Amino acid sequence: MENKAQIVYFSHGGGPLPILGEPNHRAMIDFMKNLPSRLNRPEAILVISAHWEEQHPTVLGASHPSMFYDYYGFPEKAYQIQYPAPGDPELAKRIVGMLEKNHIQARIDLNRGFDHGLFIPLELMYPEANIPSIQLSLIRGLDSAAHVSLGKALRDLVSENILILGSGFSFHNQLAFFDSQSEYADPENDAFQNWLIETCTGNFSQEEREQRLIEWEEAPYARYCHPREEHLLPLMVCQGLANKPAKLIFDDAILRKRCIAFEW
Repeated sequence: MENKAQIVYFSHGGGPLPILGEPNHRAMIDFMKNLPSRLNRPEAILVISAHWEEQHPTVLGASHPSMFYDYYGFPEKAYQIQYPAPGDPELAKRIVGMLEKNHIQARIDLNRGFDHGLFIPLELMYPEANIPSIQLSLIRGLDSAAHVSLGKALRDLVSENILILGSGFSFHNQLAFFDSQSEYADPENDAFQNWLIETCTGNFSQEEREQRLIEWEEAPYARYCHPREEHLLPLMVCQGLANKPAKLIFDDAILRKRCIAFEW
């Protein structure tokens, strides 16, 4: 099977702050704006969003999705951001079919809009908003093995010219982000980021790689970096789908904390 799909996991930034010009997002903003230059232009974009959890995997199926401002407490202009990309109902149906073929119950949601896990990075990457885009939810309960299996069930997508984005955050401890005493130097976070890099890019079999991710809580300072793992799970979907080692394509600070991105 020819590998046409491009798969990326990245740290999408804090809410709408990248669009609002928050200075501690500069490295991430530059990375997002330059990312399309290293990619082939896709025919469609699938985003696995850290900001959507359902009992069963659910795919956004509207032909023209609305905006879902899933944050609060920001200036009014944060609620005026528009990303009018079309949806892709046919791709949504095919994804549900792939999951059901692999004995994973799934459904389509025709009403939900784009959340900021999609519209913030894509506004930076593809501001023309002219590439059909859809989202796939996480599975409520946040079981790591289930999310690796979710990715494996979608491996037929690798033959299509699709950009698959795991939109999460490789460090997601909210208290540490906004602690006024917090600085970039953070050996606990460094240890976890280094473990992720070793796991996703190192000399392991795919089975070993998947098992390390499934057992991610055993990694150094795992629960410090992810008190709740919803921002890590899109990585597990991507790795299960890619079925090969990743390349590290971003390693810098966002909100004064080291965060990373991978490409397969």
